[in-house]
Amino acid sequence: MDRLLRSLLTQFIRRGSITFTTADGTTFHCGDGSGTPVAVRFLSRDSERRILINPELALGEIYMDGDFVVEQGSIAEVLAVLMDQPAVLPGWAKTQWWLRYFIRHLRQFNPRSRSRHNVAHHYDLDGRLYSLFLDADKQYSCAYFETPDATLDDAQLAKKRHLAAKLLLAPGKRVLDIGCGWGGLGLYLAETADADVTGVTLSTEQLQVANGRAAERNLAGSARFLLQDYRDVPGRFDRIVSVGMFEHVGVAFYDTYFRRCAELLAEDGVMVLHSIGRSEGPDSTNPWIAKYIFPGGYIPALSEVLPAIERAGLLVCDIEILRLHYAETLKAWRERFMARREEAVQLYDERFARMWEFYLAASEMAFRKQNMMNFQIQLTKRQGVVPMTRDYIGQEEARLRSRERGSRPLLKMAGE
Repeated sequence: MDRLLRSLLTQFIRRGSITFTTADGTTFHCGDGSGTPVAVRFLSRDSERRILINPELALGEIYMDGDFVVEQGSIAEVLAVLMDQPAVLPGWAKTQWWLRYFIRHLRQFNPRSRSRHNVAHHYDLDGRLYSLFLDADKQYSCAYFETPDATLDDAQLAKKRHLAAKLLLAPGKRVLDIGCGWGGLGLYLAETADADVTGVTLSTEQLQVANGRAAERNLAGSARFLLQDYRDVPGRFDRIVSVGMFEHVGVAFYDTYFRRCAELLAEDGVMVLHSIGRSEGPDSTNPWIAKYIFPGGYIPALSEVLPAIERAGLLVCDIEILRLHYAETLKAWRERFMARREEAVQLYDERFARMWEFYLAASEMAFRKQNMMNFQIQLTKRQGVVPMTRDYIGQEEARLRSRERGSRPLLKMAGE
């Protein structure tokens, strides 16, 4: 097995410098010697067999189980090497990829009951876990780094400001926040832009926190949060915003999603969709991510999203691609998590902490090495609703920034 493992890994790893030690003690080197050298060890023959059978699933699992250890460097540095190869996948993993691709619609089939279950799997974890690594406002999506030296809190505030500017808000505008998280964006829109916000989530944990924050800030009259599926929301809204939720919709429901948004949006309304995206066309969800982190999730390519928008009768007014912003966000999350890793172990256990460490590191390297990105799409139902040039975005950001200076400081989450 050592000989087969060495042959296959050497064929796949052409860049970087990584040393492998097998369970039998055999050592071999892969890569061209460039970059920071790293070294890893397989602790069991079973872990080696699993890598040869299904590497995309097995790598994360054997790291979680402690059967794949990093002896030099960190798991992030190891993944930086593995995810920076000329071929995205090892040759022996392509059969599993094709199988996943052909059945991806089944894995992304997200009716109401399954959607709620999938959300609970990830977002109804102990709230103290997220407080270990998120910013003070608990923004769990890509930040917007206006400058290279911006802090995570500054970048998350800039993200909210950037979205608010694209929404073209005015006092009293009715805003629907689809996938409102812990309420940070909705509270910002209510407090800084004087909007009337309704946020919906499928997470009971997030719902409780969001409504508690609204009450604590005396915003319950202008920011309310509901446990509700977007397909069941009644009424009409002047503005719709959705951040970090579209990745949970599933390709089979894109038409349903955009047609429902078109029904909910006023004739002169504006919608902004913020989502993770693929730069290189449709794909399938990584099996480890699907099993342990985001069941039912899928990151779309724009080529899959835009046709559904067109069929819904919505007009695309602006598309912005955020390159590397999520890589920097995830780096900040990973560094914060590692600084408080022992607290995660106390909340759950060592295996869970390794799982979360692998998740943050692998996600960061997917954005840094494999051309993942974020997109923001601005939509209307007719022409003339949005200004002809993009100058208004900077002007509105300046206005909102001046209002932020006079607002109260952000609340800390419980346990922070």
